[in-house]
Amino acid sequence: MSARPDRTPLPRSFFDRPVLTVAPDLLGRTLVRRTPDGPMELRITEVEAYEGEADPGSHAYRGRTARNESMFGPPGHAYVYFIYGMWFSLNLVCGPPGHASGVLLRAGEITVGADQARKRRISARNDRELAKGPARLATALAVDRSLDGTDLCADPGSPLSLLTGAPVSPDQRSSGPRTGVGGAGAAHPYRYWITHDPTVSPYRPHAPRRRPT
Repeated sequence: MSARPDRTPLPRSFFDRPVLTVAPDLLGRTLVRRTPDGPMELRITEVEAYEGEADPGSHAYRGRTARNESMFGPPGHAYVYFIYGMWFSLNLVCGPPGHASGVLLRAGEITVGADQARKRRISARNDRELAKGPARLATALAVDRSLDGTDLCADPGSPLSLLTGAPVSPDQRSSGPRTGVGGAGAAHPYRYWITHDPTVSPYRPHAPRRRPT
């Protein structure tokens, strides 16, 4: 990292901005996860933005449901969902209440608590792979639906919080299409990552599911 990480908690106003402003600004920030086994910290290296009702790739595109309720809440909260019947994914809610925009945390570097992450991610070949992808990230940090709706800004002892960290400059960022998003939202360049960082996940385009013949 080019700068010493700043331990200052980010205020709610950081999240209360357009999602396409918040998403790239999350790169290099420090996510803190407090577990019964001790604290963990993640340097965020890859994210994806979702613009809610205006975005065909978003869970909120077709409106409010029990599953996506947290996306419509105040900024600075977590939205955790279960996908493919196997994995959890962690998102950070942005913008004004009712707008339903959020940022998916796709990848990061475990800087504190890697021993915990290794126990949960026994298939990882090295520490760079501990949180390389949204499902791996959630598994490494013990994220599940019990954290859905968690306020990252209210309590220093919250299970999740975000510190200033060491944000990267625009010339250190890359952007491109989101992984696995098809249809009208496929080409949106809403995926952001730290250029050449080894913890960033590989890009995979959307692959339509084949119907059985």
